[in-house]
Amino acid sequence: MKKNIGPARTITGAASAGSGIAAALWRSLTVLAVGLVSVSAMAQETKTTVLTGGMLISGLSVPPLHNATIVIRGERVVAVGPAAEVKIPAGATVIDTSGQTMMPGLIDAHAHLFMIGFGDEAGWFKWLQGAGKKYSIEKVMELSAWQLLMSGVTSAIDLGGNATESISLRNRINTGEVPGPRLQVSGPLVTRRAFGGFPAEASAVITTPKEGADVVDRLVKQGVDVIKAHAGLTRDDYFAIVKAAHANRVKVHAHVYAEADVRNAYDAGVDVLQHMGSAGGPTYSADLVRTISESNRPIVLTAAHRSWIFPDTVQFPGRLQDPVLKGLFPADIWAAMQDSFKEWPAESYFAGINRQIKFRSPQVKQLIESNALMGVGTDSGTPMNFNTDGLVREMKVLVDEGLAPLEVIADTTRVNARIMGKPDLGTIEPGKLADIIVVPGDPVYHNLNNLFTVQTVVKNGVVYKNQGKPLVKMPE
Repeated sequence: MKKNIGPARTITGAASAGSGIAAALWRSLTVLAVGLVSVSAMAQETKTTVLTGGMLISGLSVPPLHNATIVIRGERVVAVGPAAEVKIPAGATVIDTSGQTMMPGLIDAHAHLFMIGFGDEAGWFKWLQGAGKKYSIEKVMELSAWQLLMSGVTSAIDLGGNATESISLRNRINTGEVPGPRLQVSGPLVTRRAFGGFPAEASAVITTPKEGADVVDRLVKQGVDVIKAHAGLTRDDYFAIVKAAHANRVKVHAHVYAEADVRNAYDAGVDVLQHMGSAGGPTYSADLVRTISESNRPIVLTAAHRSWIFPDTVQFPGRLQDPVLKGLFPADIWAAMQDSFKEWPAESYFAGINRQIKFRSPQVKQLIESNALMGVGTDSGTPMNFNTDGLVREMKVLVDEGLAPLEVIADTTRVNARIMGKPDLGTIEPGKLADIIVVPGDPVYHNLNNLFTVQTVVKNGVVYKNQGKPLVKMPE
């Protein structure tokens, strides 16, 4: 069992024999809910929304609960439990979730909102400078934010982009000006070499450890939430970056594939190891994996973004012309994307695909079997890695490679909330922020495939999508 952060591995299906246990556990939470409701009643009246009738996967280490009810008042959950025991307040807006599953909003621990899955990254930014010049970087990020939210992603960590636009979008989402997941943003990559094809503003190139520390101080003053340490950094760079970030009470996420880079980042105190285990090479040494597992330092694999997406697209290239996906893009962006896919197998992004496919399963299995603390992220926006389905693809890889579906859901919600430092997120409990999605059927039985068709999205108590219909327009 994974160090008290996920459901027991023995819970492999929807509760049947466990239903009585789940109901008893939820009764204790409902007692707390009654107190919250009475306190809230003394405050000014706020909107009440109720989701009722469906199965509940709470993100806690308890079996799913059938025929559950969730009561939301304002932005928070105030009651949750068996439908027979949770009273629906008079005047509440009621959403019937019968035959469906209610679960915490998904969290993507590695996103890039200034990209949309174009066939090649450099070509995307060239298109934005030419035929697509009417779309600013921030407008693209608005579109990505809308796509993520409509797909059930209610929070995300954006790890690499233009600082000004990233901070602005985060703030506009927070004030309700535009719809999207709540964001933590890093701004540019802190790196020894500029990332080819990205806008110049998306890389903060350093030549010394001191410059690394200075960049961290500058970015924190500018308003970023986290730091993204990227490629080519020395061991001293990592130590300087982490020291400066932690002095500012900011976490560092490191882009690491090779064992030496993982070791340097870990020893320096990097908070989250991004891409580790993402099929860059052979499995890691047993000593390194054991050290990381015992430390409870989170890993975010981003396993699917090359080594599964490439063969999946070879097997079914029609996914690139999915009519549902088409409906989530402005027509001119969609047409440009289709042009970018014409020679996609030859793109340099996939130059190492044979090696990556060879090592993908051994690496992922090694980290799963180590019981390392794992968050879930996508590297979304990279070639053919769409905001609309990238997170579910990543989750399915973890299931296919050996994790139980309920544990993967917990990793994508509760563990990712921990990575973000957001204790009010990640589970459905009284007092928590009301980030809830509804999917058809039972995602545990169907190995998470249901998550591709999110029906209802609630974030901060606001319903943004209901019964499959977006309630906010796509940015244009």
